[in-house]
Amino acid sequence: MTDSEIEITADLVRELLREQHPDLAGLAIREVAGGWGNQMWRLGDELAVRMQRMTPTPELQLKERRWLPVLAPRLPLPVPTPVRNGEPSARFPKHWTVMTWVPGEPLDHAPISRGDHAADTLAGFLRALHVEAPADAPSMSDRGGHPKECTEGFERFLQAVDPGAIAADDVRAVWDDAVAAPEWEGPPVWLHGDLHPANVVVTDGTLSGVIDFDSIFADDPAWDLAAAWVLLPSGAASRFFDAYAHADEATIRRARGLAAMKSLFLMLMGQAGDRGLPGGKPTWGPAGRAALDRVLADGLT
Repeated sequence: MTDSEIEITADLVRELLREQHPDLAGLAIREVAGGWGNQMWRLGDELAVRMQRMTPTPELQLKERRWLPVLAPRLPLPVPTPVRNGEPSARFPKHWTVMTWVPGEPLDHAPISRGDHAADTLAGFLRALHVEAPADAPSMSDRGGHPKECTEGFERFLQAVDPGAIAADDVRAVWDDAVAAPEWEGPPVWLHGDLHPANVVVTDGTLSGVIDFDSIFADDPAWDLAAAWVLLPSGAASRFFDAYAHADEATIRRARGLAAMKSLFLMLMGQAGDRGLPGGKPTWGPAGRAALDRVLADGLT
């Protein structure tokens, strides 16, 4: 069933809780703005209900259920942890999960003002996350691997951005350098896989939590290290890589190219939002534009 066929309301969430987790059904329920493949509802002060919406299969929620309890205890920032499973039923034939709530404001709504602190915090988080993954760790069909495997997607994003919005030749030069960089030779490491401004939260001007792990997979750390430009303010990338301490020149080159591609995607989502198209995110456009400016201004290597 598609998003339009099921209206997810507070009444529906409460009804599902009464059916499957009645001890939680009396807690206050409030909708959380945003979301894409899933819709979030606050449940009391410390929990949230993650409702599968446009995601065509349950795989992404099931990944979070399987792996977040394994990873969360060693991570130095709060992350959502599943506490109850909601199974498909006649009333709602999709998966849903009760998770811990991570307080803070998404970065696309609340900017970072303490850049050095945020750089150190993000580096510490990714050092803790980026350990060798087990053989049964998930993979992703649309990301991972060397940037050269993603050139078609990069070119599609580059061509779709509004003409005149970017210096296309400069962006392509960053991408070409990433494609020319040596491949990752280490073992696949755990990755968040989708670090962008809507998937981290900010408190008191610095990073305070990481959310939305449904893309979690194992591969080249460059995919997460692109966050040095996508998330952090201008001038913070160098401090981030010094604090992370495990990225060689080739990895930084790949990460910078991937940051350029991610920035273009954010800009496209912003364009769609400005035009009122389904799935568009107006707040992502300015975030993507700022991230691309940082990529182009900061060679690092």
